[in-house]
Amino acid sequence: MSQRIEDYALIGDCETAALVGRNGSIDWLCWPAFDSDACFAAILGTNKNGRWLITPADDVVKTSRRYLGDTLILETRFETKSGTVALVDFMPPRGKASDIVRLVRGISGTVKMRMELVIRFGFGVDIPWVRRIDHSLLAICGQDMTVLRTPVETRGEDLTTVSDFEVREGETVPFVLTYGPSHLEPPGPIDPEQALEETEAFWKDWCSHCTRDGPYHDLILRSLITLKTLTFAPTGGIVAAPTTSLPEKLGGSRNWDYRFCWLRDATFTLLALMNSGYTEEASAWHNWLLRAAAGAPANMQIMYGIWGQRRLLEWEAGWLAGYEGAQPVRVGNAAHAQLQLDVYGELIDAFHQSRMAKLKLDDESWALECNVLNHLAEVWDKPDHGIWERRGQPRHYVFSKVMTWVAFDRGIKSAETFGFKAPLLHWRALREAIHRDVCNRGFDAGENAFVESYGSKLLDASVLLLPGVGFLPADDPRIRGTIAAVEQHLMHDGFVLRHDPREVSDEHQPIEGAFLACSLWLADAYVLSGDLDKAQVLFDRVAGLANDVGLLAEEYDSVARRQTGNFPQALTHIALINTAHNLSAARQKSEKPAMQRSK
Repeated sequence: MSQRIEDYALIGDCETAALVGRNGSIDWLCWPAFDSDACFAAILGTNKNGRWLITPADDVVKTSRRYLGDTLILETRFETKSGTVALVDFMPPRGKASDIVRLVRGISGTVKMRMELVIRFGFGVDIPWVRRIDHSLLAICGQDMTVLRTPVETRGEDLTTVSDFEVREGETVPFVLTYGPSHLEPPGPIDPEQALEETEAFWKDWCSHCTRDGPYHDLILRSLITLKTLTFAPTGGIVAAPTTSLPEKLGGSRNWDYRFCWLRDATFTLLALMNSGYTEEASAWHNWLLRAAAGAPANMQIMYGIWGQRRLLEWEAGWLAGYEGAQPVRVGNAAHAQLQLDVYGELIDAFHQSRMAKLKLDDESWALECNVLNHLAEVWDKPDHGIWERRGQPRHYVFSKVMTWVAFDRGIKSAETFGFKAPLLHWRALREAIHRDVCNRGFDAGENAFVESYGSKLLDASVLLLPGVGFLPADDPRIRGTIAAVEQHLMHDGFVLRHDPREVSDEHQPIEGAFLACSLWLADAYVLSGDLDKAQVLFDRVAGLANDVGLLAEEYDSVARRQTGNFPQALTHIALINTAHNLSAARQKSEKPAMQRSK
């Protein structure tokens, strides 16, 4: 049985990432990239679907873990009756090959250890051919190859590579697993200790560029490290999470593949990076957006692959039992083909924020924006599938319409501020028409709130973003009414649900967990409204859910008291960074304020 989602920690090399359980088992890894097939998939099935365990052979009295300083080097300590060992796990920054290094260090006494390596390519189903070459173990299956190097003796048992060894105080036993394409020569060995030094130096240097100090420094920095880890270094694309099919509802079917890059996260991501001093990463993300969205605006998607791929076909891995039985296990994401109008606004807003932050933009950026806005002028009044990617009939979602308003608003302001040629009269007329349409059809006087979609009386947490994007000021009675309605209907055990629980669902499943980014959006709305104490309480409540190494998933099940959804979730950590900046700026008027969306 898999461990709880919050029992995992993250290691990665900025091209892929692995999840390491508290018990010393790596239960998830896609190699060689985030969107590759998994070779360790135990988190979605059983140990037979691939994992790499290193743990004491005898009973563990106490387990503790931490990242070593401001790095992505994980140390797990196991205390047994006979002694204590530290398991140090990390992935060095990608060189010619991708490596996982695991160092077993003796802290005290003598500890008997057990290593079990189960490699299963193809999402846990393909058993490789394993053979010895010199002092290494070579595993090959189709296009994939791994090489295990360690000084301890290994043997095969039931299609598993195992080793039993002892570690004494002061000793270190290294294990290095390296990936390479099977048609090439096996990748060469690395020095584990040197790799440790270089990995530590890489992260310390990267963290030194963070410009934010103050009460939330450690929290912000751990979230930034997580965001950097989820960045695909060759292109600058940032995956929503390194996992697929960790359920939004425990035991449910809302299990999606998040190993792709969503346009929707664009502006939030840019603000988180730029406010923290990471303009290089912000520029790389902007350039990825430009390349991904290039082409006919009518063909623009809500998400793309890490290289900018557009065809993200969805299929089901039926041989995997799912996390705690949550099925199906999905690979790919069919939502990529949906019409979601809000992403047009996010794209134009991201470009505008980049200019306001004085990032160097491609000369073709404005031409692309004009093409997008010309297309949006023709389709803004169509129904779509909304920010939450509903798979039923399209509707006129309020947030989608608001973001089309944002698109024209930011286009107008970019043209006015930077002197670009644009059909300003036409755009201004559209901006006014959309605003009027949303206020007339998206606001329900009975509920005294903006609702999920035209004609509905149900709420939707995305309307909390209306003051933040500048659609209406935070002190507008309609915004205050919306916040009050969210508190009344969407708050559950102190957190915000993204969907209205009054909705009659055809899924016949219990209510999903609270969406953590939405809870932070409410905190941001409180900040804008001047309710700093309420914002602080909600921020601290969400931050308090982070696991022992500072990581957060997509949602939180307050009944089971467990994190749910894909993990770790970029949007949650981005929202945490931005809310921390907003609170800090509001609390300390003398401090340079955090950069807000230009309105």
